[in-house]
Amino acid sequence: MGILGAGSWGTALSILLYTNGHQVSLWEFDEKQAEKLSSTRKNPIFLPGVDIPADMEISSNLKNVATDQDILVIALPSHIVRDVGEQLAEIPLGEPILVSCSKGVENYTLLRMSEVLQETIPSVRFDHIVALTGPSHAEEVGRQVPTVLVAASINSHASGMIQDVFMNPVFRVYTSRDVVGAELGGAFKNVIAIAAGISDGVNFGDNTKAAILTRGIVEITRLGTVMGANAKTFAGLSGIGDLIVTCTSKHSRNRFVGEQIGHGRPLKDILDEMTMVAEGVRTTQSTYDLSLRYEVEMPITKEVYKVLFEGKDPQKAVNDLMTRDPKAEDVDTYLDKNGNY
Repeated sequence: MGILGAGSWGTALSILLYTNGHQVSLWEFDEKQAEKLSSTRKNPIFLPGVDIPADMEISSNLKNVATDQDILVIALPSHIVRDVGEQLAEIPLGEPILVSCSKGVENYTLLRMSEVLQETIPSVRFDHIVALTGPSHAEEVGRQVPTVLVAASINSHASGMIQDVFMNPVFRVYTSRDVVGAELGGAFKNVIAIAAGISDGVNFGDNTKAAILTRGIVEITRLGTVMGANAKTFAGLSGIGDLIVTCTSKHSRNRFVGEQIGHGRPLKDILDEMTMVAEGVRTTQSTYDLSLRYEVEMPITKEVYKVLFEGKDPQKAVNDLMTRDPKAEDVDTYLDKNGNY
């Protein structure tokens, strides 16, 4: 099987799959970096302290890695997926299962990652695309810390296949048919993680972060269900699970960006210094645009957007959130006529 993307997540997943007994080829787009990974068997920038198996193939030749694979794992930053998808369309792929591990919503088109893959690689059927998502930091997966994810596809055979391929005693996978909910939960939570980081940066407390997480999942669910997701999905691994880990972890790049913003640093300076991608910055733009398209109220997302792209003071953003008109907690929005969630 081929793993596309030798960043932290792609490297961690390739080692996991190799450990599970599969023949793995890892694609790194930069030829010099691919040669360095092959010779040193280490990825100190993206996955420090983890050894890459000596006989696992690493290549910068996309065609060699992607041709006629049963499974192709897409572990790329979301804004790169379209470009690589267009390259894959020119390669004789066969009929692989595509595993989308990229968390984001494309700017301007506002497409989910599975939709970008379907649009750019017309030879791949949508029921051959599986979204693998949930609370998972590559740093911990690489160290074999117990981790649980969800594989979502409209094709239960495809998601079941991915479940079997990835599972081992420290990596558990559940299946789901709600691709929309799984992908949107994994994308939208990064916006809330920036808000949580801002809260940390301005030295607010646990009360504030708890409110951000709780009201954040309400926003995510509100927009997600309008877009066709099942509300219950957002109470699971790809919703509240991923939200918790991303808003609280020292490994979270999105929380880090928010924290630095809270310290008063300009966004450009923060991003220029980062070697890894904070998906939430671009996703904030997409999520805000989606909220306007679907006319869904998302006050936290709106304030994060204003802080990132309009230079609004974080303290003023929090004050504006706290002084909104009084409302009822809208938990009952997600209850059926019998009062069941």
